[in-house]
Amino acid sequence: MKRIAAYLLTLTLPLAVFCQSWDSLNSRPYPEWFGNAKLGIFVHWGLYSVPAYASPEGYAEWFYRGLMVKDSGRCRVMSQYADTTLPVFDQYKELPKYWHAERWNPADWAGLFKQSGAKYVVLVTKHHDGYCLWDSPQQPEWNSVASGPRRNIVEELTDAVRKEGLLMGFYYSLPEWSNPRHVWMHDPDSAIGDYVENYMVPQFKDLVTRYKPELIFADGDWQNTAEQFRSAELIDWYYRTVGPSAIVNNRWGQGSRHGYKTPEYSSAIFDTLTPWAECRGIGRSFGYNSNENLDNYLTPTQLIQHFCELVASGGGLTLNVGPMADGTIPQLQQERLLELGRWLQVNGEAIYGTKPWTPHSSLQSKSTERTKAELPHTTTIDFDWVRNAPLNGMPVDNFEIRWEGITGPVPPKEGDYIIRVEGDDEVWLTIGKDTLYYNHNWVENNRCQATLHLDGNQMLLIGVKYREKDLESKVRITWSSDGGKTFTPIYADWHGVASWERTLRCFTQKDNDLYVIEFERPGQELVINYIPHLKKSTQISLLGTTGTLKWKQTKKGTLAIDLSTIKPEEFNALDHAWVFKVSNH
Repeated sequence: MKRIAAYLLTLTLPLAVFCQSWDSLNSRPYPEWFGNAKLGIFVHWGLYSVPAYASPEGYAEWFYRGLMVKDSGRCRVMSQYADTTLPVFDQYKELPKYWHAERWNPADWAGLFKQSGAKYVVLVTKHHDGYCLWDSPQQPEWNSVASGPRRNIVEELTDAVRKEGLLMGFYYSLPEWSNPRHVWMHDPDSAIGDYVENYMVPQFKDLVTRYKPELIFADGDWQNTAEQFRSAELIDWYYRTVGPSAIVNNRWGQGSRHGYKTPEYSSAIFDTLTPWAECRGIGRSFGYNSNENLDNYLTPTQLIQHFCELVASGGGLTLNVGPMADGTIPQLQQERLLELGRWLQVNGEAIYGTKPWTPHSSLQSKSTERTKAELPHTTTIDFDWVRNAPLNGMPVDNFEIRWEGITGPVPPKEGDYIIRVEGDDEVWLTIGKDTLYYNHNWVENNRCQATLHLDGNQMLLIGVKYREKDLESKVRITWSSDGGKTFTPIYADWHGVASWERTLRCFTQKDNDLYVIEFERPGQELVINYIPHLKKSTQISLLGTTGTLKWKQTKKGTLAIDLSTIKPEEFNALDHAWVFKVSNH
């Protein structure tokens, strides 16, 4: 009885009792386990796994939002499950009838995650649709115990994951699209107070008190402030409840200044002061998207090398799986996890518990022609690569594209033209002798324009340079000859070249050992242009092979490693990335 009373007191005690400032929260050290773990598994599984649909580049877990905005594709798919003339929630509440999870075995999931080499798991306990994967008292009917699978997914998976020796984390959406107290993205953002006070806070406290996750991944925060979500108080309460092993991410509302960083579908950032881990799927969606193209999935080599780049930059990876509605993880996703796990069994010492080395990578400039036939539009500069889904073979971030063209097929008439540039990051547009520079950080509504006078009756040389940094990749260039009433694309015979820097190798270190991670299969000798002078007693080996390797170093630091003594069968068994250990003991 005393335990029940203490539990109820914990759920109802005002957060103000535990109120803390951001500075106070930041004075608390982040737990070492997270920085050492490097790899976690994200799991997006819910009602959205039933239709399992988005555009090939879209997020399937945003299915409810697609119905809210009457997305034609999602409405067409939803018509197979419900009457789409009904209100959105009435449509969506038909989906539990189709979600049976009949083949779900939490022990199988946990075993797979263990084999992948992951050290922690993050389950989406409630996404933006508000449907809970545990028997939430705040949602007595809208949860997986009362409907759908009729199982406590949070509890069962938490138990299975911990039995495998992994740490358990929870994703928790702060707002909801379906809650009558506050319909996110529909009701005024300022009207969220009742929802937070009387629904979100007690629900979050129930979840944490019952299962005590070591990690909280909050989300859906970008339209409200941290103060409106009472985030500092809630984080402090969470830390006091779970203890020193607890960690939270940084998505707690505008103005929040705490938590590990969570870049999403992007190249590595470099930060050695604040913990971080990129979150991304093996494909482009988090929830299972049956409409996704095979090309969207990372190959084993791409996945492993990208993971190495993240670790070498001081971070880690929370890699998502999107199970199907029946509870099985798609075979391609399983294969990627197992391949990653096999690589880590051989090379894990260069990953777990390591720190960045300076420099953290070696780069090589690379470029490729992108002719008009390979671009999304053949005669215009108009594209939107969602979450950085550029042309095949290009990196997701930090690239540059240059186009050159001649207007056509008809020369422009004489007169004043309003030139408009829309997009993301930086664009330089040159028409004849005039150049218009665009930086989306400096303009309103991601748009800028200027007026140019054209003489007419002549072809114009046009040039575009686009520099992409992170997140979205978007450019649209149009012009108007009627004073801005209508804008049309600038047609030209375009020829484009894309360029970027490719990682050749990256470095990590642990104690007195340096790890050189090669992205190209070495030959008989590996030459590294500069390594600080090594001691004569230094030993170098290739992980996964036996014995040490001969090496020599010039006065300028160039290191040459002789690989001729490695047994062919050992060398041929290695793949994706080759790790050399430089031991300075």
